[in-house]
Amino acid sequence: MRFALPISVMLLACNAGNDASGMGKKGAATPTDTTSQGTSGPTDTTTTTTTTTTTTTTETPTGPTTPTDAQVVRFVALGDAGEGNADQFQNAQAIDTICQQRGCDFALYLGDNFYDSGVDDEFDSLFQTHFEDPYADLDFPFYAVLGNHDYGAEGLGLEFWKAGHYINYQALSTKWIFPSPYYTFEYEHVGFLALNTTEMFFGLGDQQQDWIDERILNRPAHLEWTIAFGHHPYISNGQHGNAGRYEGIPDLGLGIIDDIPRGAYIEEIFDDSVCGNVTVYISGHDHNRQFLEPACGTEFIVSGAGAKTTDFVHRDNNPSFFEDDQLEGFLWVEIIDNEFTGAFYDLNATLDYEQTFVF
Repeated sequence: MRFALPISVMLLACNAGNDASGMGKKGAATPTDTTSQGTSGPTDTTTTTTTTTTTTTTETPTGPTTPTDAQVVRFVALGDAGEGNADQFQNAQAIDTICQQRGCDFALYLGDNFYDSGVDDEFDSLFQTHFEDPYADLDFPFYAVLGNHDYGAEGLGLEFWKAGHYINYQALSTKWIFPSPYYTFEYEHVGFLALNTTEMFFGLGDQQQDWIDERILNRPAHLEWTIAFGHHPYISNGQHGNAGRYEGIPDLGLGIIDDIPRGAYIEEIFDDSVCGNVTVYISGHDHNRQFLEPACGTEFIVSGAGAKTTDFVHRDNNPSFFEDDQLEGFLWVEIIDNEFTGAFYDLNATLDYEQTFVF
């Protein structure tokens, strides 16, 4: 049974890869990539309950501390960062500052990594100007997923063959990790599922859903946490909103004509295979920062302000612990044994919000 003890901190100042039988070995010193297609299977029925307490602070931790013999994972997560603009560079500097203070093992890169239409091949100069240059000072791997803009057509996401360019670029970079359009890796006691939500969006996610079910069913016992990350949100107070009602599009009963644009296929896969089986899902797509209240047995976080912001709409009025649409920023996460801490920083390295819960 899961219980939570969040500690909220607000500063007043402001299509598959190779098959793998498991998610790796316990206590790995570095992340291990494993890709698989998977087969279908039953899912778990984990549930979530949450209680909240709040406090205030004006200090930022000055360095990482690790309890003796603890299993510790630290990472940052940001999406929609592929602008190559000044805000992306400044956000990267803020990440560097916080990672030096609190520690980072890797980054989760949440899609729309190369505006406006992705790259044309693995030698495209955008890899340098929109990825390598902004993050040159960050000496850790970026585990990437793709967004609709990475799949081209000015964000329509129709050029699925472009996935091969991102896979091929991994061999040319010391930082970029993208072995397959969806894949898994693990670090210590945490298993990560990198999802291809653009494929789901177009109703092409059946095989991926079977793979998710198989990974959940055969999750090794030493993996105490399952963190999924992808581009599209399941719930969000931003302009795109909740899956199944993206852009405020109702279910008109027209089948594929309205099911695709309103995100019905994403909603269906999440309802059936992600909710209650994944501890935390982190996404982008909406260009803001949101720490939402749990829904359907899973924690949901939106961190899509890597290089720009867009206003909230609150069309679906999802309850949230924290949200900001004014400043670019990123999510910093620390998982120590059964305790998850998520902290939102802005591009000035200012701590805006921090919450801890126990799983």
